[in-house]
Amino acid sequence: MRQTATRIAAAGLLASGLSACVVNIGDEAPDRAEAVPPPPVPMVCNAAPAQVHVGHDATQATGEAILRASGARTLRWGPPNGAWTMDYRQDRVNVRYDERMKIVDITCG
Repeated sequence: MRQTATRIAAAGLLASGLSACVVNIGDEAPDRAEAVPPPPVPMVCNAAPAQVHVGHDATQATGEAILRASGARTLRWGPPNGAWTMDYRQDRVNVRYDERMKIVDITCG
């Protein structure tokens, strides 16, 4: 019984000590306005400007040009008869090519 009372008393002291560490940010107004950086610009794919590359060779340089033109963050190559996952990512451009390494389709997702 005495051990239980000691544990309860210790827990109460610990809890009261921690309660002094609580800070309410809304109580104080800042003295000066701090510069807050703007949120990062989302990189959303737009395949329309990249359509000029359909029919071109599927090369690293063409892939980089497609990334720039589409505004996408990542590029996914689709080989002939290859399977893709169905996950959708608004920041990804998909480029399918045929057996001759010619780009046949550019989409987002």
